[in-house]
Amino acid sequence: MTPERTAKINRVLNYRQPDLAVVMENVNDPHNISAVMRTCDAVGVQNIYILNNSILAHRKFGKKSSASALGWLTIHQYEDTEQCMQAIKARYEKVYATHLGVESHSLYDLNLAQSVALVFGNEHAGVTEECLKYCDGNFIIPQVGMIQSLNISVACAVTLYEAFRQRQLAGFYAGEARLPENEWKELSHKWRLFDEQ
Repeated sequence: MTPERTAKINRVLNYRQPDLAVVMENVNDPHNISAVMRTCDAVGVQNIYILNNSILAHRKFGKKSSASALGWLTIHQYEDTEQCMQAIKARYEKVYATHLGVESHSLYDLNLAQSVALVFGNEHAGVTEECLKYCDGNFIIPQVGMIQSLNISVACAVTLYEAFRQRQLAGFYAGEARLPENEWKELSHKWRLFDEQ
């Protein structure tokens, strides 16, 4: 491995955000999941939770749409809502879901510089009521068009780039590692092996 490649791996690891995660519940299209993975990598999200409690677990994700992002991320797959959400709530201080409800807030009113997991639901049915019970609040992405919905991968990208903006302002991408040292070292080893494949 060249010194330049090693430096890039170290730099990217230092941008990883241990207190920001994405949760996808019953997302049908593996290409949507892969597109979300690509955005997660772009903004430094390391942990993605994939919950399939009403559809079969995906065997593979769309290679073209992920652009190999899968190899740089940590994927947690669950088939039980309670197990998944308990694991998330043990690690993140807040859990917010994209859901249009009476008490939904605008995305731009959320504090995304805090420890937070963001839940995105099925392409047609959205986030289930069972999953919403574990969330601290709901948010919507403001829109002024006739169709009041976005593709999940687009909604996730808009949301994560707002988190990226807020976290940049908070100095979270200043170049100092935010991951715990043991996780940083584990990922460094894993990434080097992946890079050599």
